[in-house]
Amino acid sequence: MRTNHRTFPAIQFATSYLSASSRFHSLCMATAVPENGTTHSPVVDDNVKLGFQRPEMYSEKLSGTAIAYDRHVILCYKTHDLWPSRVESSDSHPLPKLLAGALKARKNDIPVKTLLTICEGREDAGLSDGDVLLFPEMVKYRGLKEPDIISFVDEVVVNRKPWSAGAQETMTGSHIFVCAHSSRDKRCGFCGPILINKFKEETVLRGLDNVSVTACSHVGGHKYAGNLIIYSVRDKKVCGHWFGYVTPNDVPELLDNHIGKGEIIDRIWRGQMGVSAVKKPQKTSEPSLPNGIDLKITEPDQQASSPIQDKENNGGCCQGANGFSCCRDETPSTETETETQTEPEKEVNNAISKFNILTAEWTNYEVFTAAAVIGAVITITVAYSFYKRLR
Repeated sequence: MRTNHRTFPAIQFATSYLSASSRFHSLCMATAVPENGTTHSPVVDDNVKLGFQRPEMYSEKLSGTAIAYDRHVILCYKTHDLWPSRVESSDSHPLPKLLAGALKARKNDIPVKTLLTICEGREDAGLSDGDVLLFPEMVKYRGLKEPDIISFVDEVVVNRKPWSAGAQETMTGSHIFVCAHSSRDKRCGFCGPILINKFKEETVLRGLDNVSVTACSHVGGHKYAGNLIIYSVRDKKVCGHWFGYVTPNDVPELLDNHIGKGEIIDRIWRGQMGVSAVKKPQKTSEPSLPNGIDLKITEPDQQASSPIQDKENNGGCCQGANGFSCCRDETPSTETETETQTEPEKEVNNAISKFNILTAEWTNYEVFTAAAVIGAVITITVAYSFYKRLR
């Protein structure tokens, strides 16, 4: 016998309830709610917005995107998750602020173009807060304190002598510094820690006890994340190579081919310490370009040494794909943009400005003329009307 749902409302209700319950169950299964009941965005979303699947990956040529420099001062200080966006100028972090200030104060006395970067002071890497690393000297000074900064800058950075207040230690092996400055830029904050873990994993697998991996502060070029620097010795010379668009898949090649064999990996190479030319060197022993805080002396975002440098390195910043901004607190400056313009750009802009002024003046002239004509027509109309009434 066939049941009529209209005759039995209870059966109709039960059928509707079971159908709705089934749809709800299917929806829950589709969203894959974890057993603990919490929900979060899939990891792939962050990877597309901030990580190694960003649309901007590999969109630009990297060679020559870094700033030329000859010496790198790296201060070991706390951990990357504690650094503010501008750690070198933060009142809450006096050691990096005072060191950066002392270097700026002596900028005219520093004989070579020098960069300042902050790296983590981690005991597991043999580094403590206040340790200072110098490249290409491959020298480490232990425990720089605030009262000793003036003497350190004068003796070591300006006069290039051993520091009288501390014994120097010679460093060996290869040293990898990966930008993980999350408060400065979300992309570096996402990519950096993943790359560091991958490097550590691969060095253990290969038994490489002479390779250290450390997080460092902003080195310029947010959109090239992952960004890293590798200092190593090749043919008795210290080389500092900079790489961008680095992904976890590139780590084995960097360890085996770059560190192990001294090869340049063209597709991710940004530049090298000690060479101002954009041209890639033929061998790793012939230095070329990178980034950090220029102590001749400004921060990386304020540098404008090359027309091909992205705005992120000279005051603009970091607009991601599809308008997604990855910068934490970067504010583009009109004044800085003007300073970084080339002469032809300035001439074009001046011509445009003059044209705009002329256009505005001509527009005003047309308005006044039209107003005068309309006024004259109205006057004649009123006069003619008055004249007709008199007749």
